[in-house]
Amino acid sequence: MKLKNLPIGESSFENLIKGDMLYVDKTEIIYRMITTSKYFFLSRPRRFGKSLLISTLEEIFKGNKELFKDLWIYKADYNWEEHPVIRLDFNSIDSTTPDSLILTLNSFLERTAKNFGIYLENTNLKARFEELVIKLNSSTGNQVVLLIDEYDKPIITHLGKGDEEIRLAEKNRDILKNFYGTIKAASVIENLRFVLLTGVSKFSKAGVFSELNNLSDITMHDRYASILGITEEELAHYFDEYIKLQCNYLEIDEEEVRLKIREYYNGYRFSETDLKVYNPFSLIKFFDESKFRNYWFESGTPTFLVNLIKERNYYIPQTESFSADETTFSSYELDNLDITALLFQTGYLTIKDYDRDFGTYVLGYPNFEVKYSFLRYLYKDRVFDEDNKYKRLVELLAKGNLDEFISVMTSIFGGITYDEGAKINEANFHTLFYVTLAAGGLPAKSQVLNYSGRIDMVVEVKDKVYIFEFKCNQSADKAIEQIRQKKYYEGFISSAKEIYLVGINFDMEKRNIAQYKWELLE
Repeated sequence: MKLKNLPIGESSFENLIKGDMLYVDKTEIIYRMITTSKYFFLSRPRRFGKSLLISTLEEIFKGNKELFKDLWIYKADYNWEEHPVIRLDFNSIDSTTPDSLILTLNSFLERTAKNFGIYLENTNLKARFEELVIKLNSSTGNQVVLLIDEYDKPIITHLGKGDEEIRLAEKNRDILKNFYGTIKAASVIENLRFVLLTGVSKFSKAGVFSELNNLSDITMHDRYASILGITEEELAHYFDEYIKLQCNYLEIDEEEVRLKIREYYNGYRFSETDLKVYNPFSLIKFFDESKFRNYWFESGTPTFLVNLIKERNYYIPQTESFSADETTFSSYELDNLDITALLFQTGYLTIKDYDRDFGTYVLGYPNFEVKYSFLRYLYKDRVFDEDNKYKRLVELLAKGNLDEFISVMTSIFGGITYDEGAKINEANFHTLFYVTLAAGGLPAKSQVLNYSGRIDMVVEVKDKVYIFEFKCNQSADKAIEQIRQKKYYEGFISSAKEIYLVGINFDMEKRNIAQYKWELLE
């Protein structure tokens, strides 16, 4: 196997499995899907292999068995019957306006019909779609397979660009609701063998899918948690040779290579089970370049998401450990966009824990790549251009030098520029403090629950625990008093680490730290 031939995700399935290319065999999971049900919907972040899954299914349903010679499905009890496949990739559909969306969808239907030697008589978009499916089944004698990739692109491409673009998104949504409704029509159902829609977002049933309620949503299904992404077991099985190669390139031992790969690129969890997967794009790019970089993040960050976060003054520290219930994952509507749901669906947050008794999820950053890159991108004009001062913060806390730590933090805050008239409050200060610590790679935890309340921030560095309490226009003494009164430190006493109580008072007029006090718990 040659490292230069590792597939990144854009390769066709035929090119992927020929020659000496490396592949991860997911065909056992795919076999389970295509032999147990008929209608599916799958949401995953960008660059997670959705298009490659579509390509794999296309070749299976075209009956190209020999392409799968060394894969699990080749030996399975599968009939390899050839089916006509309609593959619709919305990356190739013009959705800049509702008119262009209708025009290019009609062109796609016309082109597909022509490829199969079929003439479409209807002029209405939905009616033409229905006609195409029925005639394909009739002309080939086999049921039709429908594969739709990036189903939501005509909608999300307009988000975060102002009210006018939102109106376009709403009009495109209505067109898609009607278009997708074809799949539910009684005259169409009997002509279909298999349907899969993939995308980044998951609209609630009141939105795009109100006309299509017969889809089996496997986005958070335990059985399909690893259909995309690479598990720890698969990493060991398929990538062992490449991991060993990195030891020479990076001049570190194998155990450290594996640890850093896990820290940077693992951590995505898509179900109630504790199964985690690596980001496939970043992992393969790392093996190709032998550098720990933020590959997935640098491949494109949705501007609309960043705009929404800033526009709504979203409280970033809560992303470290956000509690959610099942409704959070399906509350994606244009007139009420839920930022937490968007962060999860776009891959910036993932499931960290699940409480079966209460049906609640804990969300957080999946790995170092996402956390560091996201915060840096979000605050690139503020915290992160401070001549790398934030890196010193790690060393100072590790040494217990709080006086110098506060001095550096004050210097950083003094260099931050604020928008004229910007609203400054305790939450803003808390957010910037958190982001500054996270920038240096510190495991800052915000709003940590204690039996007597919420701790503003906890940072653990080596043999030390720092408990921070923030105040605005009050006093550092009052902050220390609250830590002691509510015994925020009790949960950390058993750790045998040094525990520092830190009170910080922020002056909103000066927009900087006005006073601080710290004590070492005896």
